[in-house]
Amino acid sequence: MTHSTQNRYYTAIHGADPKGQGELRRLNNFIAGEWKPSRTAVYRDAFNPSTGEVIAKVPASLPDELNSAVAAAREAFPAWADTPVYKRVSVLFRMKALVDKHLDELVRLLCIEQGKTWNESLGDVLKAQEVIEFACGMPQLLKGESLMNVSSQYDTVQYLEPVGVFLGLAPWNFPAMIPHGWMIPLCLAAGNSFVLKAASAAPQSALRFTELWMEAGLPPGVLNVITCAPDDVSLFIQHPDIVGVSFVGSSETGARVYAEAAAEGKRVQVLGEAKNHALVMADCALERTAAGIINAFCGCAGQRCMALPVVVAEEPVADALVRLLREKAAHLKLGPAYDKNTTLGPLVSASRRKNVLDWIGRGIREGAELVLDGRGISVPGYENGFFIGPTLFDHVTPGMSIGEQEIFGPVLCIKRVRDFEEGLSVMNANPFANGSVIYTQNGRYAREFTRRTHGGMVGVNVGIPVPVCSFGFTGHKRSFFGDLHTMGTDGVRFYTEKKTVTSTWFEDGHSGTVDTWDGTLGSLSENSGKRN
Repeated sequence: MTHSTQNRYYTAIHGADPKGQGELRRLNNFIAGEWKPSRTAVYRDAFNPSTGEVIAKVPASLPDELNSAVAAAREAFPAWADTPVYKRVSVLFRMKALVDKHLDELVRLLCIEQGKTWNESLGDVLKAQEVIEFACGMPQLLKGESLMNVSSQYDTVQYLEPVGVFLGLAPWNFPAMIPHGWMIPLCLAAGNSFVLKAASAAPQSALRFTELWMEAGLPPGVLNVITCAPDDVSLFIQHPDIVGVSFVGSSETGARVYAEAAAEGKRVQVLGEAKNHALVMADCALERTAAGIINAFCGCAGQRCMALPVVVAEEPVADALVRLLREKAAHLKLGPAYDKNTTLGPLVSASRRKNVLDWIGRGIREGAELVLDGRGISVPGYENGFFIGPTLFDHVTPGMSIGEQEIFGPVLCIKRVRDFEEGLSVMNANPFANGSVIYTQNGRYAREFTRRTHGGMVGVNVGIPVPVCSFGFTGHKRSFFGDLHTMGTDGVRFYTEKKTVTSTWFEDGHSGTVDTWDGTLGSLSENSGKRN
């Protein structure tokens, strides 16, 4: 890093750790273009999930510090909104280049603080960069609409304008992609300012990205980053200078955020939980299907809302599929996230690991058949890491909570069905609908599935059907609350408001009669009562 000790996102507070971060860090907030230590006495531990060691102290910032972050964003907004869009996106072009320059550093930092494998962390960072690149097209995306002569000598133009200060409530599972991809690039390129509440469990990626935004030339106050206690988030949501809230997290919390922000008249975008299902038909390409499912349910240790934790298998193929899944899952290599040979990393925290272990125990008590048990895993040299091996349950039936609720770990549930119709019915009965998948070689099944599934993002022989950012992220049912999704044109619309201007002009020496227009086509008239 090029920043001095006094001008960086953390202060080193002791010693060296040869396995991980290299030093214990007390993290700072970023407000009005400066890194500022919090005055709080309350700090939360952040861990290296691979080793179980504390690597950072994360402040539960004070209410006046939260207010300072919003005030800085509010003060910076008018000048940034008035900055021509081509100058705004020049910052994004430089940011994209900086992500390229610091790619390995960003990936390693994400491995260390969140526990994703090297390739998964690389994907997180590159997805953020993908949205930055998309937002570089904001001069095209911000084009409004116009129509000349909507009525005789009247023209109408509709503009997209920035709105004000937005709040981002980011999760710990994608600490680079979600705040610095889904939220910040489109928000800033559209001319707004932003306050990010970074995830306390994995905040350093967001803070290091913020340093790069400043290096790219973002003016002070346009982006502010802070951490706080969960109970203080309402202070942000209710703040009169916050015009909109983007949230990613649990559906229970998201529903509260949505209700609270909407009650304050703010625009809201809430992405919640998921329990994505895959329907595996007897005619599928079985080997490829099994490989896709392994990647989809074990990737990111199952800690993603587009994971694939449930497979609905047609009976004729179910036994063979379960055998293949067990064989392939058993050969995954568990290890520290930053080892490039690791194919399954740890969970993010000890509490998250305990929660998943509790779910496995519940599945056994509910009567599901435990085909592969990921408990009791120990990685040599990393015995204190938060590891769980891949876990498979077969014969998961309706009413078993492990097949209906989000577990957020490397646990796969197999539900068996007689045919396509029963399988689709089982899938659509779930209250979550982020994504859904079908594995088949039959075009009719594929077409019927894509037409009738409740999933907002649909895969045909694609286990993780997350679209490229120009299409947006389109969850349904209790996986999403709001009107406009993230990324794509929905993302642009969320961070802008429309202004519609109707105008007419008069020649010098006009007769003095008054033209009026009641808003309907052909309704221009003079005070004489004539209609043009």
